[in-house]
Amino acid sequence: QVHLVESGGDLVQPGGSLRLSCTASGVTLDAYAVTWFRQAPGKAREGVACTRSSDGSTYYADFVKGRFTISRDNAKNTVYLQMNSLKPEDTAVYYCATNDGSRRLSIWYSEYEYDYWGQGTQVTVSS
Repeated sequence: QVHLVESGGDLVQPGGSLRLSCTASGVTLDAYAVTWFRQAPGKAREGVACTRSSDGSTYYADFVKGRFTISRDNAKNTVYLQMNSLKPEDTAVYYCATNDGSRRLSIWYSEYEYDYWGQGTQVTVSS
């Protein structure tokens, strides 16, 4: 059974940094695409960043380009989201998701592409 667990969310001041982790069991993540999503109260869930595989293929939403970086540590079966220059509008619950490998990703930021989700971790950016 696939199980994803996010961690690293916290309260941080504007301009600060956080590193989120997504650790998996029941699947070897380097064989699959992994995407970070976020959802703020009253807003739709939106794709943040995606890594298709360990070859370094990555994709980012326009609102985080130049500030966030997605990466993998295959030895730890973990995907990270390094978040720098954080803004209050980054406040949200952040989720990681992966697919079951049955279909190649078409639109990386579509929720319909993914089969397994973590429980989420809260990020709050405020002074």
